[in-house]
Amino acid sequence: MRPEPRFRVKGWLSDEEFRQLLEFSRYVGRERGLSIFELDEKKLADSALSPAEVLRVLESFKDRIMPEDYKEVQSYVTERGSITISYSHGRLTISSKVFLKPLIQELGRPEVKYDSGAKSYVSPPYLYADLLRFFRSKGFLVNDLLGLEEKAKLPRSITFKGELRPYQQEALEAWEKNQARGVIVLPTGAGKTLIAVAGIARLGVKTLIVVVTKEQVKQWLDALSNFTDAAGLLGAFYGDEKRPSYITVTTYQTAFRYVDDLAGEFAFLVFDEAHHLPADKFKAIATYMPAPFRMALSATAVREDGKHEEVFPLVGGIVYQKGAAELMEQGYLAPFIIRRVMVKLRPDEQKVYDELKRRYQLFAAGRTFEELLEAAKKGELNAIEALRVRAQMQSIIQESESKISQVVDLARQELEKGSKIIIFTQFKRQAEEIAEKLGAFLIHGDIDKDERLRALEAFKRAKSGVLVVTTAGDEGLDIPDANVGILVSGTGSRRQFIQRLGRLLRPGPGKTAVLYEIVVSGTSEVAQSRRRREALG
Repeated sequence: MRPEPRFRVKGWLSDEEFRQLLEFSRYVGRERGLSIFELDEKKLADSALSPAEVLRVLESFKDRIMPEDYKEVQSYVTERGSITISYSHGRLTISSKVFLKPLIQELGRPEVKYDSGAKSYVSPPYLYADLLRFFRSKGFLVNDLLGLEEKAKLPRSITFKGELRPYQQEALEAWEKNQARGVIVLPTGAGKTLIAVAGIARLGVKTLIVVVTKEQVKQWLDALSNFTDAAGLLGAFYGDEKRPSYITVTTYQTAFRYVDDLAGEFAFLVFDEAHHLPADKFKAIATYMPAPFRMALSATAVREDGKHEEVFPLVGGIVYQKGAAELMEQGYLAPFIIRRVMVKLRPDEQKVYDELKRRYQLFAAGRTFEELLEAAKKGELNAIEALRVRAQMQSIIQESESKISQVVDLARQELEKGSKIIIFTQFKRQAEEIAEKLGAFLIHGDIDKDERLRALEAFKRAKSGVLVVTTAGDEGLDIPDANVGILVSGTGSRRQFIQRLGRLLRPGPGKTAVLYEIVVSGTSEVAQSRRRREALG
């Protein structure tokens, strides 16, 4: 064991100076005009002074302590008063000569666990910033071997060239006050991307932006080019294109696949369309990357499965939220009208639906959908059959020919007014039928990427027209002058509803957006419609 070092102090000490040194050392005596002290391990451990404060006291005596002695006692205190944090293989390791258990208990994070093999504590990487902040607040010297605070700085500062609206400025400031971490919830069309771009410019650190689609990669790169002077610092990392740079845009799929390679490189994580983050594999991106700064962007604060509650804390919790109605009142989003259009099943569809409903009630035996799901997971045959029949019922409702006829009529009426219409459906077959009847542009997941882009660009250029999209169009669809939406088939998801409504809310001179909901009367769609509208409450 390294012996406790002595240090010699020149000149006479006042009573106060003497007491200061006795806080962490013992007096040995005087020799040749020098007062001799020896560091005391027990006093160092019990002292009210933190290691950093002990070093500051020694620093105040630096000119009076013999130079060779000063270097040795400084090294001794630093070694025994420091905590080392390192990163490797998807985890942080916390080690120290200090007895860490009381500190870890005070930290109160059950994710930090003792590894008896390594004789140190280990932590998921997302706690990196919290650990640095906590140990420093306790006066410990942190030996940060990952060193993201320094190595992730941009090679030059960048300037934000955009102009934030008042609510965007409020959102940015709320995020900054939360130590540059948190979820910003604003409706589609409210300019969440611009807030993130401003945040990137302010932080000035290496940034990874995670988006859903390849089309969104391009949109983000365009936004960064248009609203900053970051040219030469931008890169993309997805599919066949692997050009990482200081500010890199990637997709959720790619970030998950390469999380180990990306983890120690970026200090700022931006999650676009953050409702995707709770998926188990995407959650790993937030968990296994140590980036201290985080921003998540979302059109809604909730997921129907409740998983937002376990993931949003990984990025700092919700720091700012405003709804579409409030921004509409302030003039930042186009005013909108939601019209529910009721239709009936055709007689042949109604006959099949009634028979399926009878069978569903027989197998369900009065249980709720959630109860049936739980029973089906356990292998109960009646529950499995009830869910299968329910899916058939939903298919009849959502793909009813009555719906298609109503949609075509509505679209033609709106085209006569010069409207620019987006039709939303869940089903490829239904989308193709509607597009064919209206001579409309079409986007769904099985259409080649280049063809989808051509259709999208052509629709953007058109003054009036119809675009039919499946869920492939729910992400990254940016048609500022679209003013009419027709919701043919969907779910009760509030998130999806807000997202689809948001596609219509870019403001324009004299613009009032209209969203039609086509709902089959006397079916579960009526309740679904009610749940969707609750999201606007």
